[in-house]
Amino acid sequence: MTAPFRICFVCTGNICRSPMAESVFRARLAEAGLDGLVEVDSAGTGGWHEGDGADPRTVAVLRAGGYEHAHTARQFHASWFDRLDLVIALDSGHLRELRRLAPTAGDAAKVRLLRAYGPGPATGATADSSSGPVSAPASDPALSDLGLSGDLDVPDPYYGGFEGFEECLEMVETASEGLLTAVRAALPARTAVTARAPEHDNRRAAREPHQPQQKESA
Repeated sequence: MTAPFRICFVCTGNICRSPMAESVFRARLAEAGLDGLVEVDSAGTGGWHEGDGADPRTVAVLRAGGYEHAHTARQFHASWFDRLDLVIALDSGHLRELRRLAPTAGDAAKVRLLRAYGPGPATGATADSSSGPVSAPASDPALSDLGLSGDLDVPDPYYGGFEGFEECLEMVETASEGLLTAVRAALPARTAVTARAPEHDNRRAAREPHQPQQKESA
């Protein structure tokens, strides 16, 4: 039996952006009929929130979007690279830290920015020619150097209001479509033939902003 393709989304504290990305992408995989072939989880570059649930605003925005959610925060460890096929950083700072943490050049090539898979003025849909488990667009600045501008970051919403979490969800949803296409292409040919095209309904609901507690960001 073929081992599942394993993806880990990583932000700072694993309570805001990365659990959001994990929930959204798991839903996309289920819609595409790939949930039995791809495993998804998330982690943080730091351990400040280990054992905690997701930020209440993350939970609220996911529920408003119709996404299932259950989460316990944890910290990413270098030893995980060996079992992962793809490590998705939510911003350029995470990407730099994860690539420094990677034991080998091959492991470093597994780290990609989430929004590099989404549309935008600098991205487009052309796959890059660099080595790596799943190609990202050629304009992904992570593929050329680590002097990143932050244009492809999913911004940290922790110290803001609920609107920032809604904006993050929209960015995650948009980039997840491109990531799904790239992951499907990386799976065996039989998977690409049998997988269903994703169908989903992005729902929005207005919520009162929740005031953040003063501790490390996510």
